[in-house]
Amino acid sequence: MTWQTLSTGSDETEWLGELLGRHLKPPALVELRSDLGGGKTTFVKGLARGAGSKDTVTSPTFTLNQIYHAKDGVQIAHHDFYRLKEAGIMANELAESLQDDKTITVVEWSGIVEDVLPHDRITIEFKSVTANTDERQIIFSHPGSQAGLFKRMETEWTKIEP
Repeated sequence: MTWQTLSTGSDETEWLGELLGRHLKPPALVELRSDLGGGKTTFVKGLARGAGSKDTVTSPTFTLNQIYHAKDGVQIAHHDFYRLKEAGIMANELAESLQDDKTITVVEWSGIVEDVLPHDRITIEFKSVTANTDERQIIFSHPGSQAGLFKRMETEWTKIEP
């Protein structure tokens, strides 16, 4: 199943992340796909806030992963595999976060860990609409088990969408 919407700027991209963070329950896997500078970290800022985190969200491009603490003991494990040629020990760390029932796992540049990722995941793709702007087509793909979650998000989004 898919749902797509237009984000006209980084504030809307962050708000979409916050919507997901408010409704998503762990354990969960969110795969983010886009080009460099496509809005992935902006989206995760919102997701973390929506899940109740007060932590500062930064891109894990250089650190490979970041952990954000949210409410009720939930944590968000944010992994970025852009700089890796092979997953190595990071595949083990990813596998551990995927097995933790209090963790929402977010993965960027997932190609080298594809064999570790379960098929039951949410994939969010950010596609640039106009060059040199923050306008993005954001496409949510998800298993049927998440249909209710995304219906709630879509309903809430259409109430505030400009």
